[in-house]
Amino acid sequence: MMKLLLLPTALLLTAVPAMAAPGDSAAPAARPTQGSDPARSNRGIMRYDTNRDGVVDHAEWTAGQDARFKRLDTNGDGKLNQEEMFARSPGAPDSVLPTDRQAQRQSAYFQRLDTDKDGSVTFAEFLAGSERNFARCDVNKDGRTDTAECRQALQRNR
Repeated sequence: MMKLLLLPTALLLTAVPAMAAPGDSAAPAARPTQGSDPARSNRGIMRYDTNRDGVVDHAEWTAGQDARFKRLDTNGDGKLNQEEMFARSPGAPDSVLPTDRQAQRQSAYFQRLDTDKDGSVTFAEFLAGSERNFARCDVNKDGRTDTAECRQALQRNR
C-alpha cells in the first residue's frame, strides 16, 4: 500500500518541476506580493500566476495547462505521444537524456494519463491529470495555491 502512495507522490515531485521552463529553479517559499520581482515569481507553479497576485487560481492553472498542451503537441494532432510529452529541446543548455529511472517514471506517468490505453494522451486526459495535481497542491481547498502550499502538500504526502 505504501508503494502505491509513493509512486503518485514521486511523479508529482517530478511533474511540478517539469512544468518549469528550462533553466528555471525552484520558486521562493514565500508568497510574492504585488510589485515584487516578476522574475522570481515566474518560476515553477508561479509561472501560471498571470495576474501576478502571488497565487495561482484554478482558472490561471487551467489556462496554463491548455497552453502547455498546445506547446507539447508539436504535430498539432490534438493528442500527445510519449515522445512529444517528454521531448527535450536539443538546443537547451541543460538538455540531457533521462536516466533509466527517469525514463521509467516518465513511461509510468504517461501510462497513468493515457486512461483509454490507446497510446496517446488527449487534452481531456491531460487536463484530468493536471486537475489532480492542482487539487493536491491546493491544501486548503480554496481554489488557489502557491509555491509554499504546494510544497506543504508534497511534504505531507511523503
